[in-house]
Amino acid sequence: MTTALRLACWLQLLVLAGGTSSKSRSRDWALHGAPMFADLTVREMKAVRAYLHDLPELGLTNARSKALKKNSILLMELHVPKKHEALRALDRGQARPPRQARVVVQFGNQTSPNITEYIVSPLPFPNSHEVKTFKGERPIRFESRPITAVEYDHVNNILEKIATTAYDLLFETTGGFSYTNCSDRCLTFTDIAPRGLAPGERRTWIMLQKFVEGYFLHPVGFEVLLNHKDLNPERWTVEKVWYNSMYFDSVEELVQKYRTGGVGKVKLPDHDDSDLFSTYVPRGHSSTATNIHGPKLVEPHGHRYHVERNFVEYGGWSFAYRVRSSAGLQVFDLRFNGERIAYEISLQEAVAFYAGDTPAAMQTKYIDAGWAMGSSTYELAPGIDCPEIATFVDLHHFFDTDRPVQHKNALCIFEMTTAMPLRRHFNSNFLGGYNFFGGLENTVLVLRTTSTVYNYDYIWDFLFYQNGVVEVKVSATGYIHATFFTANGLHYGNRVYDYVLGNLHTHLVHYKVDLDISGRENSFETIDLKYVNFTNPWSPNDYVVQSRLNRTEHRTERSAAFRFGKRFPRYVNFYNPNEKNKWGHNKGYRIQFNSHAHSILPRGWKEENGISWTRYPLAVTRHKDNETTSSSIYTQNDPWEPVVSFEDYIRNNEDIVNQDLVAWVTVGFLHVPHSEDIPNTATPGNAVGFFLRPFNFFDEDPSLASRSTVIVRPGTDGKPKVQRWTPEVIGHCVTDKAFFYNGTYAGV
Repeated sequence: MTTALRLACWLQLLVLAGGTSSKSRSRDWALHGAPMFADLTVREMKAVRAYLHDLPELGLTNARSKALKKNSILLMELHVPKKHEALRALDRGQARPPRQARVVVQFGNQTSPNITEYIVSPLPFPNSHEVKTFKGERPIRFESRPITAVEYDHVNNILEKIATTAYDLLFETTGGFSYTNCSDRCLTFTDIAPRGLAPGERRTWIMLQKFVEGYFLHPVGFEVLLNHKDLNPERWTVEKVWYNSMYFDSVEELVQKYRTGGVGKVKLPDHDDSDLFSTYVPRGHSSTATNIHGPKLVEPHGHRYHVERNFVEYGGWSFAYRVRSSAGLQVFDLRFNGERIAYEISLQEAVAFYAGDTPAAMQTKYIDAGWAMGSSTYELAPGIDCPEIATFVDLHHFFDTDRPVQHKNALCIFEMTTAMPLRRHFNSNFLGGYNFFGGLENTVLVLRTTSTVYNYDYIWDFLFYQNGVVEVKVSATGYIHATFFTANGLHYGNRVYDYVLGNLHTHLVHYKVDLDISGRENSFETIDLKYVNFTNPWSPNDYVVQSRLNRTEHRTERSAAFRFGKRFPRYVNFYNPNEKNKWGHNKGYRIQFNSHAHSILPRGWKEENGISWTRYPLAVTRHKDNETTSSSIYTQNDPWEPVVSFEDYIRNNEDIVNQDLVAWVTVGFLHVPHSEDIPNTATPGNAVGFFLRPFNFFDEDPSLASRSTVIVRPGTDGKPKVQRWTPEVIGHCVTDKAFFYNGTYAGV
């Protein structure tokens, strides 16, 4: 053997060996890197709090101390490392960058109150901090801060005074309910946001409700506008009152006119606890037997997935996850068979914009990150929220608190069957028999958590399929946001009970999808169809009219920002122009929408500036370390001049060819409440999201690797021959009978 031939053989062996070790290396590096994305631990949270409280120049005090004029920590969560730093650990196995915390501090005890964010490091033994700034060096107005439990305490104190002044009116209107000294016939309230009509305001419409199970459906028709901008609650004022479709300048004015007949009196129907329409207590006829349980999900031989802290592996998939206290669920370093598909897929924001006749209804424009949507992840119920067999995970948050708060079993991971084949085929011989039957059950891994942002419950799902598909989905349930019924209200919804209007609203949810298709150098194209007309080659006197592919490469950010109301392309495809599959096609992944979203305000109209991402079902930008999120916790209370403006991300119209690209996806739906939303909005029909689907990324369907496939062929003896790669008998709790399939059919 010549030296050249020996060298060629040695190089070939090295490549083959490298291919095997490369896959195991990528798995080890992914596991090694996952802790970079793990949420702060209790130990880290306590260490960060202690470090900042020990700095005399900050003058921090307890968040739950009763004063509003104070300096305190509002929010603490992980500060994710810069992407290029993280990739050194994920792709080269190098040391992970130090863990850091993002801390939001309210400086209320100074001449010019402000909000300042800090990056504190290294964890778990912090010894330094620096100010975190936003793109464009935008300052954070103090009035844009989320409302806290202490501020709510002061709101409650003011409402007690208001309700005392209007005691007779409220008692007579509600049939015996009051705000204080009320035992089981109490009133409560819901506050509306944004808190004002312009930057720097803090004026909130508040509506009173009966405090019963499902109180969101029990407005009493009494709404007040409270100015609570001053840090001294003694200076808070009531600016307007609404009652029986009339506005008043003060509670006293309303009460005086109520007593003298200057305003019509409202009398709500008598309250009956035994027949409360807003409860979950069953009512009506059901023919389903109650002495047995319905179907349950089982794992006959245990889990087929692996969870190691925040690192998950399943059927070729691997990823790290976290639940950001401000906004919610995120997945990082998503790989299939060791090859990265996406660096990050993360929930950014959820909004629900309403319309109505009462002031509270017309002002309701909820922007849920401003309520720390991610920290509203409460306990999941086995058998209801997740199957009993699921792996349940505790979450810890530090928002509006003085110590970490544990939310037990607030996230779950489970494998399930969809009761739908991933694929199947019955190949008939058209003679009463068959040539073969083949099928593969469709099992998926589900990563799930929920957010209960006051009345609404959002169920957040990531689903990982065997064929390289990822589904990102949100299902809406919970109570509708209802207001007091007026005749004019029928323009804005449906009457769902006595004096209760279900107000129309639009849900929109925003996601960040940082795709890395076979590397960071990606391009973006859309694919549509266009008709072509040409002479029929085998019949020259005729013509052929048919569709052909029409591909458009989008070269700039503005070109790749698709507006609602404009025609959306049939396919949107992200691909690596430098990597091809076996058949010569660029390796790619496409985004497929399941959504009925539409814009909710005219472009540039006041509050719309804060949610400029709602202009686009899809926008594509180049990755930048200072464009990490599309919204912020401050947008809710200052949408007019937001700290984070998504429109800025595409305004510079950068080149997006062969670049590190980020897709920003908006999904949602219009909800016109109806009587079947009582007591709750149900999930069927109220789920939206998107799929990430391989588009020439693989050489063939990767689910061919699944050993759950079953093939049946007729044997020479006429009996079915079953070929399978999993145990013949499933086992306990399912069936003790072996799989059987005949496949014949005949007349009877």
